[in-house]
Amino acid sequence: MIDSLTNSLEQYMNVLSLRQKLVASNIANADTPGYKTQDVDFQASLQAAVDGGSPAAVQVSGLAVRNDGNNVDLDREARLLAENAMRFSVATNLMHSEIQQVREAIKGGS
Repeated sequence: MIDSLTNSLEQYMNVLSLRQKLVASNIANADTPGYKTQDVDFQASLQAAVDGGSPAAVQVSGLAVRNDGNNVDLDREARLLAENAMRFSVATNLMHSEIQQVREAIKGGS
């Protein structure tokens, strides 16, 4: 059970890490003409990661495109940064809890 849970948490954190990199790239390219916002299809990427595949970046559709062809929405990216930080914090706390349980089991509960 612990192996399955820690593996799932690891894959979840890998998807979060990819999203963090993509959001940072989107923000860095907010003024780059023709740049298209990238993100991850979170559910599909998580399932792929759990199944042994790699999460993949996708272009985000439906965003307003400026005259220079760029579609980065800084408000959206800021929201994703905050959401991603919260998700990563929760995952980190869960992983810490799992590790603590293993330590307690090894110590014999003393």
